[in-house]
This record gives sequence, C-alpha cells and structure tokens, in this order.
Amino acid sequence: MSLPIPDKNTFYALAGLAALGLLASIISSLIPLWKILLVLTLIILFLDWVLSKLLYKKDSSEDRKQTIEIKRDLQGSLPLGIARFIKLRVFNHSKSPKTLSLFDHFPSQVEGEGLPVELSIPAEQYADVQYKITANQRGNLIFPGTQIKLRSPFGFWRNNHFLPVLSETHVYPNFAAISNYALLATDNNLSQIGIIKKRRRGEGQDFHQLREYREGDALRQIDWKATSRVQKLISREYQDERDQEIIFMLDCGHRMLAKDDELSHFDHTLNALLLLSYVALRQGDAVGLATFAGDSRWIAPRKGQHTVQDILNGVYDLQPSTESPDYSKAATELLIRHKKRALVIILTNLRDEDSDDLLTAIKLLKKRHLVLVANLKEKSIEEMLDEPIDKLQDAISNSAAQYYLQQRQKTFEKLVANGVQTMDVSPDKLTVELINAYLGIKRSGAL
Repeated sequence: MSLPIPDKNTFYALAGLAALGLLASIISSLIPLWKILLVLTLIILFLDWVLSKLLYKKDSSEDRKQTIEIKRDLQGSLPLGIARFIKLRVFNHSKSPKTLSLFDHFPSQVEGEGLPVELSIPAEQYADVQYKITANQRGNLIFPGTQIKLRSPFGFWRNNHFLPVLSETHVYPNFAAISNYALLATDNNLSQIGIIKKRRRGEGQDFHQLREYREGDALRQIDWKATSRVQKLISREYQDERDQEIIFMLDCGHRMLAKDDELSHFDHTLNALLLLSYVALRQGDAVGLATFAGDSRWIAPRKGQHTVQDILNGVYDLQPSTESPDYSKAATELLIRHKKRALVIILTNLRDEDSDDLLTAIKLLKKRHLVLVANLKEKSIEEMLDEPIDKLQDAISNSAAQYYLQQRQKTFEKLVANGVQTMDVSPDKLTVELINAYLGIKRSGAL
C-alpha cells in the first residue's frame, strides 16, 4: 500500500494561494483571480496524484516487477561496536527517470548514519547508496525492508512505498581486533597496543632446533657435543611449550551487566576472550570455554584457527543473566568435564561476599589446573573518589566508595595469600593485560 505525501512544492503552491487570498481580502478585484487559481491548483494537484499512481502501475505491469527494485549488500557477520557500511543498489525498471527519497529500515540494535538519501535515477538504470551502521548489541539482526518516497510527475506529491528487502546478519564480539593483532604481529609492532614480549632470543621450554651461536646467547644454551663435532659453537634454540590447554570460565551473572562506556563488562570480556583465544591458538595451544551463572555452555578445548570461529558461534548470542555466580558449582562441573591439566582463566566481577565461595572453587581447581582470576573493576567507583566534596551527600558517597574498595582489596589479598594469580583491571585494559598474563605464564613454564 502506498500513501500520497505532499511534497514541498505543494506547500509552496498553497502558501502562494494563501498570500493571494490575503491580498484579495484587501483588494476585492483580485477575488475572481484567486478563485480561478485555487480551482486550477486543486485540479493540478489531483491530476498529479492520479498520474503518479497510473504511471507506477503501468511501469510495474509492463516490466512484471516493481518499478523500483532494491538489493541490499549485507555482510553475514558484524563486529560489536565497530562501524560498517551497508550498500543498497536501487534499480529503476521504468522507461522514465525517477526521483525519490530512500530510508532503509535497520533494527533497533543498530545505530545508523547517512539516511535518508535523495536519488535521481535515469530510466532503466540503477544507483548505489551507502550508509554506515554500528551494532550495539550481539545476536541476530533482521533488516525487514526499505521505505521509498517516489516524486510525482509534476513534483507535488511523494508516493510512499515499503519494499520488503529481507536480510539477516549476526553480530559477534569484536573480531576486528584479531585482524589488527595479526597485522601488528606480522610487523613486530605489538608494543603499540601494550603487548610485552620479554623472552630473550632462543629461550623457552621446548627444544626447537640447533643453530650457530649468536652473540647474546646464554652459555647454558651451548650444545657442547654438537660444538665438538663441527668445531664451532652451536646453540640450542628453545620455544615456548606447545600443545597446552587454556579454558575460560566465563561469568554470565548479573554483575557483568555493568557498563562504564558503550559496552557492558560482559561485552568487553568477550572481546578480550576472543583475542586471547586467537593468540593462544597461534602459540599451538588448545582453547576451550565454559560459562556459568546463567546460560551454561561448554566448548571443549581444541586446536587450530577454526576454533576461533567455533567460539564466535558459541557466544555471539550469549547475554548476561540476572543470576548470581556459583563458583563452586562451576568448578565442580569443569572438573567433571575436563581431566587434563589446563590454564583455567576465571573472567568475573568480584564482590567481597564472593571470596569464600571463590576460594573453595579455586582449591578444587588447583588440584588439577593452574588458575588465573581476571576481575573487572568499575571505573565509575574510582571516578567517584575524584569528585569534589562540597556537601554531606558527597562525603557519604566518597566514604562508601572508599569502604567498597578496601573490602575489595581485602578479597584480593586473601586470594593472593592462597597462591592464586589475580588481575584487577578496568574493562578497557582487560585485553592487553590478559594477553600479557598469558604470555608471562607461558614464559615461566608454570603450566
């Protein structure tokens, strides 16, 4: 169904008639002229509307298709929070040029820029339209169709048409960071994003190869038997251990709903998890995932770069719940599911009341695994301490924030005292700190 909408030319014509009518009320001799122009204007408006309807039906019946056809070029997957462009190709199948305005109906989980668009398309030609979107929520997105407003032959009306152009895509955690990491790794510029690689040349845990001695090699690297055979210094070169396993325990509880910027703590965590998975897989390790405090999902540790896609497909529609985390239950389920020793990374948002349950869970896990607790802290709490204290309410808020941070610190001191490796970082720094912690563990040989 199409509805006629007055164009700006219609308002100009009516405004001119109103001005002439006002003048005619003063100069009575202009009244007959005003009446004639009024009738002519109404007739032209009516004819223009009828002609636009008839031409649209005629063009559609002759071509056996809609006068205007639209095809949308939409990627099958989009990264969360990263701008992407959508391309529309607009075909004019009629034998006359068309002028129209276009608006693509994108879902509410998306922010769009660059719409509506005004187009003039020659007869039997097409035009390309591009606009930018940024997805702010993970999951499935459906684009139902496109709204067009065709200008009538005399330009007094716009005929409104909704064209069903159904498209579907998936919004994943920010996989665009993987490409950036891979590019920087290729150029040995990882320090630009804060990744620290401290290993000296040739050092590691697993034997890699024999090679000629180079200045800077440690004496313990020299292979004396090989040296005596070839009569020159030969060094052993090592690499970090491979074929180890990394398992993420992802908290899907209500505290992960917290937001310090455009993304929730949960979305920041998924982005960090995804990039560290890519790094670990490149190191030759296997990566797995277990979720708790909500939707319980399990991806067994696997090697190979295809595992990144498996993790993406496993978590792209995962949302934090309203439940509280039960660390002991999650640890017990993991021990039942997985027997081989692994680095277990618990990604969560702790409170002081969680310390006893978390310690119990960690003691269970440490019987078989190496455990790292990566905790997200709220930047808003620290920002509260920087606020000026001008009145009683400000002092109360500042004292509450101080007390909260003290209790939080006690919780971490208790974890450290029990030999637990911990991180306490803001969401925007989680990715870099997590990768550095993983590389540090690899270098230490603790796993």
